[in-house]
Amino acid sequence: MDLFKEILEKRERISVIGLGYVGLPLAYAFSKKVNVIGFDLDEKKINSYKKGVDPTKEVGNTKLMSSKISFTSDASLLREAKFHIVAVPTPINIDKTPNLTPVEKASSIVGKNLVKNSIVVYESTVYPGVTEDICIPILERESGLKCGVDFQVGYSPERINPGDTVHTLENIIKIVSSTDELCTETISKIYGLIIRAGVYIASSIKVAEAAKVVENSQRDINIAFMNELAMVFDKMGIDTKEVIDAMNTKWNALRYYPGLVGGHCIGVDPYYFIYQAERLGYHSQIILSGRKINDGMSKFIADSILKQLILAGKIVNKTRVAILGITFKENCPDIRNTRVIDIISTLEEYGIKIMVSDPRANKEEVKEKLKIDLVELREIKNVDCIVIAVGHYDYKNLKCSDFKSFFKEENDKSEKIIIDVKSIYDKEKYTDEGFTYWRL
Repeated sequence: MDLFKEILEKRERISVIGLGYVGLPLAYAFSKKVNVIGFDLDEKKINSYKKGVDPTKEVGNTKLMSSKISFTSDASLLREAKFHIVAVPTPINIDKTPNLTPVEKASSIVGKNLVKNSIVVYESTVYPGVTEDICIPILERESGLKCGVDFQVGYSPERINPGDTVHTLENIIKIVSSTDELCTETISKIYGLIIRAGVYIASSIKVAEAAKVVENSQRDINIAFMNELAMVFDKMGIDTKEVIDAMNTKWNALRYYPGLVGGHCIGVDPYYFIYQAERLGYHSQIILSGRKINDGMSKFIADSILKQLILAGKIVNKTRVAILGITFKENCPDIRNTRVIDIISTLEEYGIKIMVSDPRANKEEVKEKLKIDLVELREIKNVDCIVIAVGHYDYKNLKCSDFKSFFKEENDKSEKIIIDVKSIYDKEKYTDEGFTYWRL
């Protein structure tokens, strides 16, 4: 059996299980080449996709409407596919331990609908060993089939960067691995249909699992280093961005910047590595320290806002603060694990009235999950302080005159405070215009 050929000739189908920021672009890319089943348990999401509405903004409504993906929440239809890609989230619990429930549930669903000679590929980020030690046994138990005999399993970590229009799915090298060489070859060929950047074959599933966790942990550590520098430079009265600009004149500067670290990858994946390391008797030092620093940045920024309010002579519990941006990163609507909410919560403890605006986030989702009513930018008036928490392109086009309209009337001589978390504006320009300007 040549599964690749059968899929290419549309005699067999691919299924994508989990249609979020990773699964939906993947399903769409494959649907331009082969027959695809897009499965998700969320019927509301499936109905939205069928109507051509893409809340992730990763594919877009127009492209989604014209796609040939067979969207469904009926798990039995997975029996019509022989190449399954599991792209469900892998979050953490309150105690920072891995929450494998989504990937376990997805394995159970696939297992119940698995037919002989199929391949199951996991893209969900996990610590080394999860695919073989947890997922395969579930597939075998639910299907009654034997891995390596009746079906094969592979692992190919997702590398999608939400909101990035340059490093798109097709332009990022795909790591692949599986339970045997022939299966790896088939997986490589199938992903090769959509990945222009090429495929990298890892020597084992555990190596591929580790590569994903490590690449995000490395980024987390580098950002933590810059965050620690930012906190120290703030005490020294040194502008961090000016230091970075000077440092970046050297060819081998890494060009990392301080900021909030949230989302479903960098703020989560290091805990998977830490968890497994501790199970094996090793207490993480560098990675765990980086996580503590990054998790503490929301408090540092909130404290800095309070400090600027006090220095400006504001009565803290009578101030109005506008927060621009609620998503976990710029130019995407994803609010999962956003650390901006921590800033808001801290400020509200001091009786500060908060207004939040975000042109990218979904108002209904923010209301449902974060209990915040988003306002339009034009509705922001008479505030004492503006906090640019997320560097959306929309905000980079704002001018001094726009900011002045957010504050109290011109004849009000009270200080107008701008907190630029992402350092996207010209500090000297805004200072010359009479603003009190602080940036991370």
